[in-house]
Amino acid sequence: MHEKLEHTVRKHLSHAYRKPYSDHTEQAFASANAWLEQQDKPLLLDSYCGTGTSSRWLAETHPDCAVIGIDKSEVRLTKLQTQPDNCLLVRADTDDFWRLALAAGWQTRQHSLFYPNPWPKSEHLKRRCHGSPLFPTLIALGGQLELRTNWRIYAEEFCAALKIAGISSELKKLSADQPVTAFERKYSEAGQSLWQIRAQLSSPPLSPL
Repeated sequence: MHEKLEHTVRKHLSHAYRKPYSDHTEQAFASANAWLEQQDKPLLLDSYCGTGTSSRWLAETHPDCAVIGIDKSEVRLTKLQTQPDNCLLVRADTDDFWRLALAAGWQTRQHSLFYPNPWPKSEHLKRRCHGSPLFPTLIALGGQLELRTNWRIYAEEFCAALKIAGISSELKKLSADQPVTAFERKYSEAGQSLWQIRAQLSSPPLSPL
């Protein structure tokens, strides 16, 4: 694991992140917020959803919930032609969307992070979810977290970051008999080990946001 992981996580847990919001994400969030109010259902967030296949899967397996899939790529999001009525795909930056969601009082029942970019180079620690200034916001959104990755070090770092924040987690190998994303299918067919983290996140923010 990265030698500066603990220092980086503790710094972000104790300092507010005040990056200005992007206009396009503010607009996207306003539309998503209006849609969620109309749904009037518990929220499942699917961050870094890519083409949205995982979002559709979540919506189909949780028809009693409203699923919002978030990705920054319009090209990826337009590949999925249809989705259930309880599923919304949003083009937005998670840096801004998560903070806007928290400020609006959103609390998730479940938050999925399926195969986020691992940023494997050592100098890119702060771009990983657990090394990012957004880590406290992720925790504060609450709910049952599920993260999947094909890089064990990434999974171990994430669990370590959660522990620093006082949150217990479970890490185990994942059997992808029915892959829910293209990445999951690709990694599984290549014979790579897949890892799954589950944790119950706390609701109160750990720092002023």
